Amino acid sequence: MKRRDFIAKSVLGATAFTILPRNVLGGSGFLSPSDKINIGFIGVGKQSVGLMHNISNVKETHLLAAADVDQTKLAYFLGEATKANAKKAAHQVQGYEDYRELLGRKDIDAVVIASPDHWHAMHTVDSAKAGKDIYCEKPLALTIGEGRAMVHAVRKYKRVLQTGSMQRSQYNFRQAADLVRNGYIGEIKEVNVSVGEPVKQCDLPSLEAPSHLNWDLWIGPSMYRGYNSILSPPLDSPEWALWRLYKDFGGGYITDWGAHMFDIVQWALDQDHSGPVQFIPPSQTGALEGCEFVYKNGVRVKHVSWGSFNAIQFIGTEGTLEVSREFIRTSKPELANLKLPATAKRVYQSENHYEDWISSIKTRKKPICDVEIGHRTSSVCNAVNIAYELQKTINWDPKKEEFDNAYANNMRTRAYRGEWDYLNF
Repeated sequence: MKRRDFIAKSVLGATAFTILPRNVLGGSGFLSPSDKINIGFIGVGKQSVGLMHNISNVKETHLLAAADVDQTKLAYFLGEATKANAKKAAHQVQGYEDYRELLGRKDIDAVVIASPDHWHAMHTVDSAKAGKDIYCEKPLALTIGEGRAMVHAVRKYKRVLQTGSMQRSQYNFRQAADLVRNGYIGEIKEVNVSVGEPVKQCDLPSLEAPSHLNWDLWIGPSMYRGYNSILSPPLDSPEWALWRLYKDFGGGYITDWGAHMFDIVQWALDQDHSGPVQFIPPSQTGALEGCEFVYKNGVRVKHVSWGSFNAIQFIGTEGTLEVSREFIRTSKPELANLKLPATAKRVYQSENHYEDWISSIKTRKKPICDVEIGHRTSSVCNAVNIAYELQKTINWDPKKEEFDNAYANNMRTRAYRGEWDYLNF
């Protein structure tokens, strides 16, 4: 199906035009409780449908459009989004191959970026320039330099950005952070984090891309390489796309799951606007775990399989605390469900990550995982990968965001292909 024909078959229903965009509502720049927020999706792979339902369940939202370079995935998403819309207002959702056409629509207030990691910076910067508020999947950025540029762009255009680190809106992790910050297991000395392997070079063979996929646009700003279904599997594949494992597209499980678990470490240690000062690779060449990072106060965090997968173990002077999506366990069993006193320190309280984003759009206050927080977490993940690749200890200045090693500093960013430029804002 040609793109123009595909788009023509996805036109908006007439009822969509009764929804008023935010830019014609009053002059205050704030939304009243009854106002609608019109949403567009950029990237509609496996992650997007669940995201779409979670966001559609927030009463103020309406889904208007989606963009993806894979026509089969886009067609499926449009159907699912239109069904979700039927619960509120019976209108279809319009599809685009090029996300820039979606961003050009004045009636779209906010976008959800669920594209592969190598696109996050470009999609975020262009969305901010277009005046859209943003929900960007984790990890926020593929490189440290991209993350800082995303912060600058969001701040320059006064946008709200929620990073998709939704664990911050879940009880287990919020309780763990509160317990650690209030000293319930004493002074933290060590933290063990199990999240899988670091990034690796892409050695997949190049194959012919299917006709429904614009492979050149899928590659976008990254260095060109040929198609392989491991990178972008077909719609009916039960497997998750493994672009996330390969350099130039993802950061391995260090950024994929690390963006969740290292994020909770940063949160619990009250380091959301800072970070470690040293990264130490494992002593064994080629080891896939064992990298450590150290904070200024001496707390050591180790990437290691400690007994539970995709989980964190905090070791304090007065006990231990272990947390994952499935459990929260402590050496003092009563702590797991302890109600902290009113005088206790409390982290940001959010019960629903998506409602928190929409609330921030309405009030213009920062959400639970603001762009700066997302950048700081992805910076930790990216620095861990750099230590694994260089195989030498590197010191990090979290204020200047610089290493003490010239090679490591060069690895803070990457070259962009063609005319793509994430610094053009």
